[in-house]
Amino acid sequence: MQTVFIECSDEVLLRRYTETRRKHPLAKDRPVSDGIQRERRLLAGLRDEATLVINTSDMTLHDLRRLVSGHFHISFEPMLNLFVMSFAFPRGVPREADLVFDVRFLLNPHYDPVLRPQTGLDRPVGEYIERDPDFPIFMHHLMELLGPLLPRFRQEGKSYLTIAVGCTGGRHRSVFVTEMLAAWLKDQGFPVGVAHRELSRQKG
Repeated sequence: MQTVFIECSDEVLLRRYTETRRKHPLAKDRPVSDGIQRERRLLAGLRDEATLVINTSDMTLHDLRRLVSGHFHISFEPMLNLFVMSFAFPRGVPREADLVFDVRFLLNPHYDPVLRPQTGLDRPVGEYIERDPDFPIFMHHLMELLGPLLPRFRQEGKSYLTIAVGCTGGRHRSVFVTEMLAAWLKDQGFPVGVAHRELSRQKG
């Protein structure tokens, strides 16, 4: 069994407390520096017995992750969970969105009286959108963009990513593209959740 003790300099600790605007738990009514010194005295014995002491004063979070991984052969490769949702721009961009794509340039089924009552979940609507000459080009470039981008998010430690696809009404184009994108992402091995904001509102 090994004991790891992680520390940093007083100056860095003071800066970290200042940046987060937190009080030291051992000096709530006194300066942070008093709490740091008291903490050092309380933990001195534990530090002396530690099999590995890591000073993070000049490290980033990623440096620390790599160091611990190297010492203990631990994989910190997180699983990136994806959530893809459709929405209508006039009702506002979803606050939780990390990436937003606008598909209002595609042919709009809303102007076809037969297709208007349907949604992007219905095959006739999908076939109509797919007839847009720019649709296959757009989907190709979207996948080309996300292909190398998603692993980088994962490497940075992000475990959850929300992709929002918007159009005017949130019922046709964005719904269809969201379904197509989610299917492709699942084929790439990602856990994917799907939601259609405006369709859900109509159901409610």
